[in-house]
Formats: sequence, structure tokens, C-alpha cells
Amino acid sequence: MRLRTVLATLTAGLAAATCLTAAGPAAASDNSLTGHSCSAAVRIDRFSDALDKTTYDGTFVGNFSALAVDQDGSLAALADRSSLFSLDPRTLRPTAVVPLADEQGAALDSEGLAIDRDGTRLITSETEPSVRRYSRDGTILDRLPVPSDLRVAPAGRATANETFEGLTLLPGGHTLLASMEDALAGDSDGIVRFQTWTRHHGHFRLAAQYAYRTDPGLGVPEVQATPDGRLLVLERGFTAGVGNTVRLYLADPRHATDTSGIENLTGQPGVRLVHKRLLADIADCPTLGATAKQPQPNPLLDNIEGMAVTGRDRTGGLRVLLVSDDNQNPAQTTRFYSLRVLTAP
Repeated sequence: MRLRTVLATLTAGLAAATCLTAAGPAAASDNSLTGHSCSAAVRIDRFSDALDKTTYDGTFVGNFSALAVDQDGSLAALADRSSLFSLDPRTLRPTAVVPLADEQGAALDSEGLAIDRDGTRLITSETEPSVRRYSRDGTILDRLPVPSDLRVAPAGRATANETFEGLTLLPGGHTLLASMEDALAGDSDGIVRFQTWTRHHGHFRLAAQYAYRTDPGLGVPEVQATPDGRLLVLERGFTAGVGNTVRLYLADPRHATDTSGIENLTGQPGVRLVHKRLLADIADCPTLGATAKQPQPNPLLDNIEGMAVTGRDRTGGLRVLLVSDDNQNPAQTTRFYSLRVLTAP
């Protein structure tokens, strides 16, 4: 199914999903957004805690690290403990779950998700890190190559649990992009690498790599392509006793330097970083009546980690769905956030 058709289908479903909103009945109306602005570029329609601390078919529903739009218009939600859920786009409730594993049957630290045009699931594991292709039933089809520098030390220069967090297919489906969560040893603090693969005769091969600078103390938990080839990038951090920082950026890698041949990104002259522009700090969104289980700058905030572009609204803005990873922790919440995002200059 073409991307526009899938996005239109899911947009219609999400627009109707008012039964889960905690923002009140007015959140369903396009004319009721006064006071829902997070910034000039981002508005929040609603949020939902309906799946928090629930189970489906004997599997804990939570630990969500990524979202994607499936070919039939449903949502795919990846849990970082080796489960891939299908969610009804109208209610967000689970309709199926598929267990995932590596080639030896061991659990994954599954973090990034993209659904290919043939319906296969591209899924990262933060352990090695790796990118594998899975069938709908969870069978491994193949595994993509990963540059040695991006592997966890001592095999490479990455830090454990700070590798491939985000994954997205660029428009056209010929280029796959994965974002590292944090910097490699030898790179400047705050500079993370975005690795790409391009499709050749049905297989993804290593391609260009780009450098992106995060705000101080933040990492990159998710990245999603926009229809024009730019990227929505989530930056996130946590401070005990204070709470989460979550910011949404619009980034453009199209004029950035290919850093795949540069060993250390520290003081390198002439390296053009991925350009980024702040769209919103989620702490600036209205609370919509949300409550938090631990201190937060805004009670709406939690450990936001997954993101999907689900369609367009009638003004041309993007509909974006976020989800938080509750880590199966009583002090955290599985929360979905429905946003409208303007990406025009």
C-alpha cells in the first residue's frame, strides 16, 4: 500500500480515537485547540494512559520503544523486551502480539522499528547493536551489516545501551536510517552518528553516515522521516528528583558531511553537522489534566521514547504519535500523545 494511503487510513482512525482522551471532550474538535499549543509549531490534541500496566494474551503491555504504521493502517508498537504488538488505530488497544528473538533464540533489547514496503519488520537491538529483518510472524529473514566502530566496546567504540535507538525509512523506501542514542568513544560529547543503508537489488548495503549534535545532557531515543526527506528527532534526558526533558527537533541531513570515513568527530574542521531546528519542548505543552507518578517539570511528561508520523491534518501539518516507555516500573507510565506538527520553514 502506498504511504499516502496508509497515512490517510491511520489518520482517520486516530482522529476518531476520542474515547481514550484525558484532555476532555473538546479535544476531539479542530476548533477547540486554543490553549493546546506547545509552541508555534506543535500542538497536542490528547493523551491516553489506557494501556498503562495492562496485559494482553499473557504479555505485559508496555516497555514501548518504537511505533510504526503498518500496511493495513494499524499501529505496530515495539516493546524493548522482545515483543511486537499490533494496536487498533481507533482505540490503541492491542489486537495481536508476536515474540521476537535473535538467531539463537535469545531475547533482544529491541529499540527501533520500521515497516518495509513488503510488510517485513526492520528491528534494531541495542545489544550489539544490530538491525534484523523479520517476517510478520517473527521469523528472522536476514541481518544488515553494521560498521565496526558502532559496535559496543570492546568490539567497537559504542557504549552499552546507547546504540541504535531510532530507525526510519526515508521517503521512497530506498534508504534506511538508524540513530545512535549517544556518542562514540573518541567523538565529542553530544555528537551522535546517524547511519544509513541503501537498497540494492532487494538488499540494504551500508551507505553514508552523518553527525548530529544533541543538547547538553540529552540523547536521541527516536528519529522519524517526514514526507519531504527531513527528520523529526526526539531528544531526551532524565534528572533524578526533577524528571524528564523531552524536545522535538526538525533536522535536515541532506547537506551534512558523510562521516563514515572519519574516525573521531572531535575538533574536525569542515564537518557539516545535521542542521536542526527546535519545534517544541514537551514541558511547554499544556498539562491536559495529566498526573505524574514521580517529579516532572510538567505532569504530562514521562519517559517518551517512541514516535510515528501517522498522517496529515487538513491544514497540511503532520499528525505525530508519541509513546513513553514505562520500563515496567510503577513510577512510570505508558502514555500515548497525539500531536500536530508544522514543519514548514
